[in-house]
Amino acid sequence: MARRWLAPGEFKEVIQIGAVRVTSDFSLIETFECLVRPRVNPVLSRYIENLTGISNAAVAARGLDFAEAYERFVAFAGSLPLLAFGRDDLILRDNLRLYGLTSASAMPPVVDIRRWLIANGIDVKGMHACDVGPRAGVAFDGHTHDGLADALSVAAGIRALMTQGAPRPDITAPEIYP
Repeated sequence: MARRWLAPGEFKEVIQIGAVRVTSDFSLIETFECLVRPRVNPVLSRYIENLTGISNAAVAARGLDFAEAYERFVAFAGSLPLLAFGRDDLILRDNLRLYGLTSASAMPPVVDIRRWLIANGIDVKGMHACDVGPRAGVAFDGHTHDGLADALSVAAGIRALMTQGAPRPDITAPEIYP
């Protein structure tokens, strides 16, 4: 990570996709989670195992190939825009390119929720998705840097801020990325 994945053989390979579907008030409807078997560096480092709580054994037992995991994720999202803490869409697109998946389904538009958080009093500097809920006063449940736990934290944080008077995030805002 310190080299920003720029050394030979280093890539930001996706190892998990986690997402939630919510109502207009950000109440939970449904969750999505799948582990992904990395192709280029198939063995997770001890650092990544500790950071995410995802073990090599879990990836071997339940992991899907990225192409299948991505298609399942896009099907889960459907036509709904994606809200993300940052530009996770770029990492997904990098993996599509890395694996030569030129015929993959198009990703829905993405809204980076950080501007909305800043506008509603949350300093996002140094934050990760797992920090959104706690910064909004909601306890974090799960392992930090776990895709689904992080998505749940973001949704809970948005819901908490809306309960405290923040406007609903504008999913048609200019920070949508095609």
